[in-house]
Amino acid sequence: MYLLNRVQRHRVNSTWMVISLALVAFLPFLLFIGLYLKSAMLLRDYSLFDLVFSKIWKPSSGQFGFYPFIVGSVWVTMLAMIITAPVCLLTAIYVTQYTRKFVLRIMHPAIDILAGIPSVVYGLWGILVIVPFISRYLGPWLEVKTMGYSILAAAFVLSIMIIPFVLNILIEIFKAIPVELKEATWSLGATEWQTIKHVLLRKALPGIIAAFGFGLARAFGETMAVLMVVGNVVKLPKSVFDPGYTLPALIANNYGEMLSIPKYDSALMFAALLLLVVSLFFNLVMHFFIVKFNKY
Repeated sequence: MYLLNRVQRHRVNSTWMVISLALVAFLPFLLFIGLYLKSAMLLRDYSLFDLVFSKIWKPSSGQFGFYPFIVGSVWVTMLAMIITAPVCLLTAIYVTQYTRKFVLRIMHPAIDILAGIPSVVYGLWGILVIVPFISRYLGPWLEVKTMGYSILAAAFVLSIMIIPFVLNILIEIFKAIPVELKEATWSLGATEWQTIKHVLLRKALPGIIAAFGFGLARAFGETMAVLMVVGNVVKLPKSVFDPGYTLPALIANNYGEMLSIPKYDSALMFAALLLLVVSLFFNLVMHFFIVKFNKY
């Protein structure tokens, strides 16, 4: 009887673990199916090309052009990564290759604190510091007229937000490189920087690309902090000092009050579907690079 009960407990435990695994594995597909069904009304009446590449956003007239929001999201995300990438890469190299171990032990809690700060706090910091700096100092210095609420302000705030995420990944990647690889290079007479430049960076390249890719996916879907400083103007930005409008900000600003308008609700669900597809694409591609890094 005791043996039978133990077998039964094993089967129960195995069953709920398999169910949990299946739920996690199929959750992205369930999200995709749900958003697609909610977007079906819009996709039935408009072609995908018109929705993605139309510049006119007038829901009251039945015109749903997502191109300004896509461009705004791309501008903010790419500019944030341009700011973030060198900072994270150089910091990761310094704390893993040049400093003593106690510095890294101090850095980890600081990085975790930055990662745990709510996004609305970053947004308020952007309003109080970044927006005035751009409008009062940077803009006049470059002879550009701007209110401060702009693509550049959103990129600055977003870059600060994703630094802990990308930096943690890069630190773990450099720590995973075998120390024997460095010692073999030193034995051939290479300097510290030559070892980092020609050996460690080449070894870690797939992981570095993956870290930046995960950062892109994370940044592309960021909502609250970007919404507070980007300006939220539906137009194609001509420079980084112009205001913009991102896909997450579109959903956050309009979803609650537009539930009673079926086609508008479907349009916002389509915006969420675009975000999901982009995030899944980046994560799948970066997973490939992570697998390649672990293989070699």
